[in-house]
Amino acid sequence: MILILSSASDGHAAHVAELLQKRGAAFVCFNPARFPRHAELSLSFTPSGRPTAVLHVDGEAIDLASVQTAWYRRPEKPIAHDEVRDATARAYVEQECHLVLQDLWSALDCRWLPGPPSVVRHAEGKLLQLKVAAALGFELPPTVVTNRSADVLALHRQCNGQIVSKQAGKAFSGAVGDHLIRYTELVSTRDLAHAGAIAYCPMTFQAYVPKRVELRITVVGRQVFAAEIHSQITNHTRHDWRRYDHDRTPYHPHQLPRDLERRCVQLVESLGLRYGAIDMVLTPDGRYVFLEINPNGQYLWIEGATGLPISDAICDLLTATGATHGARRAAIGEIP
Repeated sequence: MILILSSASDGHAAHVAELLQKRGAAFVCFNPARFPRHAELSLSFTPSGRPTAVLHVDGEAIDLASVQTAWYRRPEKPIAHDEVRDATARAYVEQECHLVLQDLWSALDCRWLPGPPSVVRHAEGKLLQLKVAAALGFELPPTVVTNRSADVLALHRQCNGQIVSKQAGKAFSGAVGDHLIRYTELVSTRDLAHAGAIAYCPMTFQAYVPKRVELRITVVGRQVFAAEIHSQITNHTRHDWRRYDHDRTPYHPHQLPRDLERRCVQLVESLGLRYGAIDMVLTPDGRYVFLEINPNGQYLWIEGATGLPISDAICDLLTATGATHGARRAAIGEIP
Protein backbone atom coordinates (compact mmCIF):
# COMPACT_ATOMS: atom_id res chain seq x y z
CA MET A 1 0.00 0.00 0.00
CA ILE A 2 1.03 3.60 -0.66
CA LEU A 3 0.67 6.28 2.03
CA ILE A 4 0.37 9.90 0.88
CA LEU A 5 0.89 12.51 3.58
CA SER A 6 -0.18 16.00 2.55
CA SER A 7 -2.58 18.86 3.18
CA ALA A 8 -6.17 19.02 2.07
CA SER A 9 -5.41 21.78 -0.44
CA ASP A 10 -2.44 20.09 -2.13
CA GLY A 11 -3.25 19.80 -5.83
CA HIS A 12 -0.14 17.72 -6.46
CA ALA A 13 -1.25 14.96 -4.09
CA ALA A 14 -4.78 15.06 -5.51
CA HIS A 15 -3.49 14.74 -9.08
CA VAL A 16 -1.18 11.84 -8.29
CA ALA A 17 -3.94 10.14 -6.28
CA GLU A 18 -6.17 10.30 -9.35
CA LEU A 19 -3.45 8.74 -11.50
CA LEU A 20 -2.82 6.01 -8.92
CA GLN A 21 -6.52 5.22 -8.84
CA LYS A 22 -6.52 4.81 -12.62
CA ARG A 23 -3.61 2.39 -12.27
CA GLY A 24 -5.53 0.38 -9.68
CA ALA A 25 -2.94 0.99 -6.98
CA ALA A 26 -3.86 0.69 -3.30
CA PHE A 27 -3.22 3.95 -1.47
CA VAL A 28 -4.29 6.00 1.52
CA CYS A 29 -4.20 9.80 1.74
CA PHE A 30 -3.88 11.26 5.22
CA ASN A 31 -3.64 14.85 6.38
CA PRO A 32 -1.89 14.91 9.80
CA ALA A 33 -3.84 18.07 10.64
CA ARG A 34 -6.74 15.71 11.36
CA PHE A 35 -4.83 14.18 14.28
CA PRO A 36 -5.89 13.98 17.06
CA ARG A 37 -9.26 15.69 16.44
CA HIS A 38 -10.53 13.34 13.74
CA ALA A 39 -8.05 10.47 13.87
CA GLU A 40 -6.83 7.98 16.46
CA LEU A 41 -3.52 6.20 16.55
CA SER A 42 -2.75 2.83 18.15
CA LEU A 43 0.91 1.87 18.55
CA SER A 44 2.10 -1.19 20.43
CA PHE A 45 5.04 -3.54 20.90
CA THR A 46 4.95 -7.19 21.99
CA PRO A 47 7.49 -8.46 24.56
CA SER A 48 9.59 -9.71 21.65
CA GLY A 49 9.56 -6.24 20.10
CA ARG A 50 7.09 -6.89 17.28
CA PRO A 51 5.42 -3.53 16.53
CA THR A 52 1.91 -2.73 15.35
CA ALA A 53 0.66 0.63 14.14
CA VAL A 54 -2.95 1.29 13.22
CA LEU A 55 -4.49 4.58 12.11
CA HIS A 56 -8.22 4.94 12.78
CA VAL A 57 -9.91 7.52 10.55
CA ASP A 58 -13.52 7.88 9.39
CA GLY A 59 -14.41 4.40 10.58
CA GLU A 60 -11.44 2.85 8.78
CA ALA A 61 -8.60 0.97 10.46
CA ILE A 62 -5.42 1.41 8.41
CA ASP A 63 -2.64 -1.05 9.16
CA LEU A 64 0.49 1.03 8.67
CA ALA A 65 2.60 -2.13 8.60
CA SER A 66 1.22 -2.69 5.10
CA VAL A 67 2.70 0.58 3.82
CA GLN A 68 5.39 -0.19 1.26
CA THR A 69 5.92 3.35 -0.06
CA ALA A 70 5.15 6.70 1.56
CA TRP A 71 5.09 10.12 -0.10
CA TYR A 72 5.89 12.90 2.35
CA ARG A 73 4.41 15.68 0.23
CA ARG A 74 3.35 18.74 2.24
CA PRO A 75 1.64 17.50 5.41
CA GLU A 76 0.22 19.99 7.87
CA LYS A 77 0.92 19.75 11.58
CA PRO A 78 -1.62 18.26 14.01
CA ILE A 79 -4.37 20.48 15.43
CA ALA A 80 -5.60 20.04 18.99
CA HIS A 81 -9.23 19.39 19.88
CA ASP A 82 -11.35 22.53 20.15
CA GLU A 83 -12.01 21.63 23.79
CA VAL A 84 -8.36 22.33 24.58
CA ARG A 85 -8.67 26.11 24.91
CA ASP A 86 -5.65 27.12 26.98
CA ALA A 87 -2.96 28.42 24.60
CA THR A 88 -0.10 26.75 26.46
CA ALA A 89 -1.94 23.44 26.61
CA ARG A 90 -2.82 23.62 22.90
CA ALA A 91 0.79 24.33 21.99
CA TYR A 92 1.94 21.37 24.08
CA VAL A 93 -0.65 18.97 22.63
CA GLU A 94 0.07 19.97 19.04
CA GLN A 95 3.83 19.74 19.47
CA GLU A 96 3.56 16.38 21.24
CA CYS A 97 1.29 15.00 18.50
CA HIS A 98 3.66 16.28 15.84
CA LEU A 99 6.65 14.61 17.52
CA VAL A 100 4.78 11.32 17.92
CA LEU A 101 3.87 11.31 14.24
CA GLN A 102 7.42 12.17 13.21
CA ASP A 103 8.65 9.30 15.39
CA LEU A 104 6.09 7.02 13.76
CA TRP A 105 7.08 7.98 10.21
CA SER A 106 10.73 7.32 11.08
CA ALA A 107 9.81 3.88 12.39
CA LEU A 108 7.86 2.77 9.32
CA ASP A 109 9.70 0.11 7.36
CA CYS A 110 8.96 1.50 3.91
CA ARG A 111 10.43 3.41 1.02
CA TRP A 112 10.01 7.19 1.19
CA LEU A 113 9.54 9.84 -1.48
CA PRO A 114 11.25 12.30 -1.60
CA GLY A 115 13.00 10.70 1.38
CA PRO A 116 12.44 9.99 5.09
CA PRO A 117 11.11 13.15 6.79
CA SER A 118 14.28 13.61 8.86
CA VAL A 119 16.38 13.35 5.68
CA VAL A 120 14.16 15.86 3.87
CA ARG A 121 14.58 18.38 6.71
CA HIS A 122 18.35 17.88 6.62
CA ALA A 123 18.48 18.27 2.83
CA GLU A 124 16.67 21.62 3.01
CA GLY A 125 19.82 23.27 4.39
CA LYS A 126 21.13 25.65 1.74
CA LEU A 127 24.74 25.53 2.96
CA LEU A 128 24.70 21.74 2.81
CA GLN A 129 23.27 21.91 -0.72
CA LEU A 130 26.05 24.24 -1.87
CA LYS A 131 28.72 22.04 -0.27
CA VAL A 132 27.41 18.85 -1.90
CA ALA A 133 26.86 20.54 -5.27
CA ALA A 134 30.40 21.93 -5.26
CA ALA A 135 31.83 18.50 -4.42
CA LEU A 136 30.01 17.10 -7.45
CA GLY A 137 31.53 19.71 -9.74
CA PHE A 138 28.65 22.16 -10.16
CA GLU A 139 29.59 25.79 -10.73
CA LEU A 140 28.30 28.04 -7.93
CA PRO A 141 27.92 31.83 -7.81
CA PRO A 142 30.28 33.51 -5.31
CA THR A 143 28.26 33.30 -2.08
CA VAL A 144 28.37 34.82 1.40
CA VAL A 145 26.04 33.97 4.30
CA THR A 146 26.64 36.55 7.00
CA ASN A 147 25.44 39.08 9.54
CA ARG A 148 28.60 41.23 9.06
CA SER A 149 28.08 44.31 6.94
CA ALA A 150 31.78 44.26 5.97
CA ASP A 151 31.27 40.91 4.24
CA VAL A 152 28.37 42.28 2.22
CA LEU A 153 30.37 45.35 1.16
CA ALA A 154 33.36 43.20 0.21
CA LEU A 155 31.24 40.91 -2.00
CA HIS A 156 29.60 43.96 -3.56
CA ARG A 157 33.03 45.34 -4.52
CA GLN A 158 34.24 41.94 -5.73
CA CYS A 159 31.22 41.59 -8.03
CA ASN A 160 31.29 45.18 -9.32
CA GLY A 161 28.05 46.03 -7.56
CA GLN A 162 26.10 43.10 -9.03
CA ILE A 163 24.88 41.01 -6.09
CA VAL A 164 21.53 39.69 -4.91
CA SER A 165 20.11 38.97 -1.47
CA LYS A 166 18.19 35.85 -0.39
CA GLN A 167 16.88 34.25 2.77
CA ALA A 168 19.51 32.21 4.56
CA GLY A 169 16.94 29.73 5.90
CA LYS A 170 13.24 28.89 5.78
CA ALA A 171 11.96 30.86 8.76
CA PHE A 172 10.16 33.55 6.72
CA SER A 173 6.98 31.65 5.93
CA GLY A 174 6.74 30.22 9.43
CA ALA A 175 7.19 33.60 11.10
CA VAL A 176 5.28 35.81 8.66
CA GLY A 177 2.83 33.39 7.03
CA ASP A 178 2.48 31.45 3.79
CA HIS A 179 0.61 34.35 2.17
CA LEU A 180 3.87 36.30 1.84
CA ILE A 181 7.13 35.41 0.13
CA ARG A 182 10.62 36.90 0.20
CA TYR A 183 11.96 37.04 -3.38
CA THR A 184 15.55 37.19 -4.57
CA GLU A 185 16.37 40.90 -4.91
CA LEU A 186 19.20 42.92 -6.42
CA VAL A 187 21.16 44.82 -3.77
CA SER A 188 21.09 48.50 -4.69
CA THR A 189 23.42 51.28 -3.60
CA ARG A 190 20.60 52.56 -1.43
CA ASP A 191 20.39 49.14 0.26
CA LEU A 192 24.08 49.34 1.15
CA ALA A 193 23.39 52.43 3.25
CA HIS A 194 21.47 50.13 5.58
CA ALA A 195 23.98 47.26 5.50
CA GLY A 196 24.45 47.54 9.25
CA ALA A 197 20.98 46.10 9.76
CA ILE A 198 22.32 42.73 8.67
CA ALA A 199 23.75 42.43 12.21
CA TYR A 200 20.28 41.50 13.46
CA CYS A 201 19.82 38.44 11.24
CA PRO A 202 22.04 36.61 8.73
CA MET A 203 21.19 36.62 5.04
CA THR A 204 22.60 35.04 1.91
CA PHE A 205 24.28 37.23 -0.69
CA GLN A 206 25.41 35.97 -4.08
CA ALA A 207 26.93 37.36 -7.24
CA TYR A 208 24.22 38.13 -9.75
CA VAL A 209 24.34 35.47 -12.49
CA PRO A 210 23.48 36.73 -16.03
CA LYS A 211 20.72 34.60 -17.52
CA ARG A 212 19.99 33.30 -20.97
CA VAL A 213 17.26 31.17 -19.39
CA GLU A 214 16.57 29.76 -15.96
CA LEU A 215 16.19 26.02 -15.52
CA ARG A 216 13.89 23.98 -13.32
CA ILE A 217 15.30 20.46 -13.25
CA THR A 218 13.04 17.89 -11.60
CA VAL A 219 14.68 14.62 -10.65
CA VAL A 220 12.41 11.63 -9.92
CA GLY A 221 14.45 8.58 -9.03
CA ARG A 222 16.94 8.40 -11.90
CA GLN A 223 14.73 10.25 -14.37
CA VAL A 224 15.55 13.89 -15.10
CA PHE A 225 13.06 16.44 -16.45
CA ALA A 226 14.61 19.78 -17.35
CA ALA A 227 12.59 22.84 -18.36
CA GLU A 228 13.60 26.28 -19.62
CA ILE A 229 12.03 29.31 -17.97
CA HIS A 230 12.49 32.31 -20.26
CA SER A 231 12.38 34.71 -17.34
CA GLN A 232 14.30 37.49 -19.09
CA ILE A 233 11.52 38.20 -21.58
CA THR A 234 9.47 40.09 -18.98
CA ASN A 235 10.74 42.52 -16.34
CA HIS A 236 8.36 41.00 -13.82
CA THR A 237 10.38 37.76 -13.60
CA ARG A 238 13.82 39.06 -14.54
CA HIS A 239 15.37 38.59 -11.09
CA ASP A 240 13.13 35.84 -9.66
CA TRP A 241 10.90 33.65 -11.83
CA ARG A 242 8.73 32.89 -8.80
CA ARG A 243 7.02 36.23 -9.43
CA TYR A 244 5.32 34.28 -12.26
CA ASP A 245 4.12 35.92 -15.44
CA HIS A 246 2.69 32.85 -17.12
CA ASP A 247 1.02 34.73 -19.97
CA ARG A 248 4.30 36.24 -21.19
CA THR A 249 6.94 33.77 -19.99
CA PRO A 250 7.65 30.85 -22.35
CA TYR A 251 8.41 27.44 -20.85
CA HIS A 252 10.02 24.66 -22.89
CA PRO A 253 11.68 21.28 -22.28
CA HIS A 254 15.47 21.55 -22.15
CA GLN A 255 18.08 18.97 -23.10
CA LEU A 256 20.81 18.95 -20.49
CA PRO A 257 24.34 17.81 -21.31
CA ARG A 258 24.62 14.13 -20.38
CA ASP A 259 27.27 14.75 -17.72
CA LEU A 260 25.19 17.48 -16.05
CA GLU A 261 22.12 15.24 -16.06
CA ARG A 262 24.14 12.53 -14.35
CA ARG A 263 25.37 14.98 -11.69
CA CYS A 264 21.79 16.14 -11.02
CA VAL A 265 20.86 12.55 -10.17
CA GLN A 266 24.00 12.25 -8.02
CA LEU A 267 23.10 15.45 -6.15
CA VAL A 268 19.66 14.13 -5.24
CA GLU A 269 21.06 10.76 -4.20
CA SER A 270 23.90 12.35 -2.22
CA LEU A 271 21.31 14.22 -0.15
CA GLY A 272 19.53 10.92 0.58
CA LEU A 273 16.56 11.78 -1.64
CA ARG A 274 14.63 10.18 -4.49
CA TYR A 275 13.14 13.48 -5.67
CA GLY A 276 14.42 17.02 -5.98
CA ALA A 277 13.60 20.23 -7.84
CA ILE A 278 16.86 21.92 -8.85
CA ASP A 279 17.13 25.57 -9.86
CA MET A 280 19.96 26.54 -12.19
CA VAL A 281 20.87 29.33 -14.58
CA LEU A 282 22.10 28.91 -18.14
CA THR A 283 24.24 31.98 -18.77
CA PRO A 284 24.50 33.83 -22.10
CA ASP A 285 27.95 32.27 -22.61
CA GLY A 286 26.62 28.74 -22.06
CA ARG A 287 27.60 28.00 -18.45
CA TYR A 288 25.26 26.07 -16.11
CA VAL A 289 25.29 27.64 -12.63
CA PHE A 290 23.72 25.89 -9.65
CA LEU A 291 21.50 27.92 -7.30
CA GLU A 292 19.64 25.50 -5.01
CA ILE A 293 17.55 22.34 -4.72
CA ASN A 294 14.11 22.03 -3.15
CA PRO A 295 13.65 18.50 -1.76
CA ASN A 296 9.87 18.79 -2.08
CA GLY A 297 9.46 21.43 -4.77
CA GLN A 298 6.30 22.08 -6.76
CA TYR A 299 6.20 20.70 -10.27
CA LEU A 300 2.63 20.66 -11.62
CA TRP A 301 2.98 24.15 -13.10
CA ILE A 302 6.04 23.20 -15.14
CA GLU A 303 4.48 19.87 -16.14
CA GLY A 304 1.39 21.68 -17.40
CA ALA A 305 3.46 24.25 -19.31
CA THR A 306 5.86 21.77 -20.95
CA GLY A 307 4.11 18.41 -21.05
CA LEU A 308 6.98 16.75 -19.17
CA PRO A 309 5.52 13.54 -17.62
CA ILE A 310 6.68 14.19 -14.06
CA SER A 311 3.51 12.91 -12.36
CA ASP A 312 3.74 9.62 -14.23
CA ALA A 313 7.33 9.23 -13.08
CA ILE A 314 6.24 9.85 -9.48
CA CYS A 315 3.54 7.20 -9.84
CA ASP A 316 6.14 4.80 -11.26
CA LEU A 317 8.35 5.40 -8.23
CA LEU A 318 5.50 5.07 -5.73
CA THR A 319 4.37 1.75 -7.21
CA ALA A 320 7.84 0.35 -7.88
CA THR A 321 8.03 -1.57 -4.60
CA GLY A 322 5.06 -3.78 -5.46
CA ALA A 323 2.12 -1.94 -3.93
CA THR A 324 -0.99 -4.10 -4.30
CA HIS A 325 -2.94 -3.56 -7.49
CA GLY A 326 -6.65 -4.02 -7.87
CA ALA A 327 -7.42 -3.09 -4.25
CA ARG A 328 -9.98 -0.43 -3.48
CA ARG A 329 -8.97 3.18 -3.01
CA ALA A 330 -8.99 4.41 0.57
CA ALA A 331 -8.88 8.21 0.42
CA ILE A 332 -8.54 9.58 3.93
CA GLY A 333 -7.81 13.10 5.02
CA GLU A 334 -9.83 15.35 2.71
CA ILE A 335 -7.62 14.91 -0.36
CA PRO A 336 -10.01 14.09 -3.24
